Amino acid sequence: MTESSLAHAHGRFIRGSASKVRRVLDQIRGRSYRDALIMLEFMPYRSTGAITKVLRSAVANAENNLGLDPSSLVIQTATADIGPAMKRYRPRAQGRAFAIKKQTCHISISVASSTESTTTEASD
Repeated sequence: MTESSLAHAHGRFIRGSASKVRRVLDQIRGRSYRDALIMLEFMPYRSTGAITKVLRSAVANAENNLGLDPSSLVIQTATADIGPAMKRYRPRAQGRAFAIKKQTCHISISVASSTESTTTEASD
């Protein structure tokens, strides 16, 4: 599969830890666009909203920039990388301060047509 047949989308500085986002991405990686949307709709995790937004953006990129049919798209890659942590402090007893790190992450999703992804899997 050529690099030009993949449509990418990135969500940067998403509030939430990368490990919690990865557990959702592991469930949808390799699935069709329709199946992934249904799964994300009914998962009980907070990160599904941001993942859905990035997934819809990747499919819109595939449709508008590459002319691919959304019903034939498959999630090729889905990754979550660690972003910068916002450092905050909570006051504690006797004048102490307790550090709080509010994690962020970067979500990247690539989609490809299902006919192209099956031919590459057969050739590997």
